[in-house]
Amino acid sequence: MTDHPRTNRPLPELEGVRHHFVEADGVRLHVAEAGSGEPLVLLHGFPQHWYAWHRVVPLLRDDFRLICLDLPGFGWSDVPARGYTTDERVRLVLRALDQLGLERAGLMGHDWGAWTGFALALSAPERFAGFLALNMVHPWPTQRGLLGTAWRFWYTALLEYPAIGRRVIRRWPGLLGYLLRRGVGDGSPWPEEEIAEYTAAGSEPGAAYAGEKLHWGFVAGDIPRLALGRFRHRRLTVRTLVLAGDRDPVIRPALLAGADRYADDLRTEVLAGSGHFLPHERPEEVAAAARRLFLGTARDGGPGLGGPDAF
Repeated sequence: MTDHPRTNRPLPELEGVRHHFVEADGVRLHVAEAGSGEPLVLLHGFPQHWYAWHRVVPLLRDDFRLICLDLPGFGWSDVPARGYTTDERVRLVLRALDQLGLERAGLMGHDWGAWTGFALALSAPERFAGFLALNMVHPWPTQRGLLGTAWRFWYTALLEYPAIGRRVIRRWPGLLGYLLRRGVGDGSPWPEEEIAEYTAAGSEPGAAYAGEKLHWGFVAGDIPRLALGRFRHRRLTVRTLVLAGDRDPVIRPALLAGADRYADDLRTEVLAGSGHFLPHERPEEVAAAARRLFLGTARDGGPGLGGPDAF
């Protein structure tokens, strides 16, 4: 079932987090949970794993049951031979939610986790009380937006080619550290121990394989669908909030236009002075947005987007 064994690296420690596994169609997925209350599923991006949320978890664990999944091939999850296209990830995440007994949950995703989140919300809207997307383009960008920002994805050419991308990631682990440092928009440094964690985890054989497959799946499957407008017949009915950074070097604000006509309730907020890693750079704003979207009010009593019937 797997091309590579799961990692045996020790789990990063985070107070109040409990770890367990669920099996989704034969793939063992790692789950980090914290808190209680209404369920909120968190999907990480590349080159990270569940620990990408470690600044957000302490801020939200009193409000939600937080369920941080390691996506297939990453963190402490299995490394399946297949499962890296968007459709395959959607299937595995939905199976994981079934195993967790979650008929309906809030959804938050960052980077590739947010792209998966859009696909989940389109495929199974009845399963999600709302969707908070961080630092990711939606499925309906304008042609102008795509053409004007395509060059910013240059680095993916190093990662995506079959049998080559995994070797680049393994033999040049500094690339992962570069991507993390480059993505921060406010100039604040990543703690070196966090860079070391994500670089070590991401350059393991299984994660390197998964990173290559993840990017190639997007190139071979999703980019043609975007270019041909194949998402235009699909409507987003899940209440959605998109958070972006005005200094994100990859997902520029211009990419976020064009979704209004394809969504019932989608709002976009661009955070000044922020880059591509909002859970790292702006955890307080991310947590406040989650409360507004899923609980209807901010902790400070401000207006919200959701309401008591969100779940």
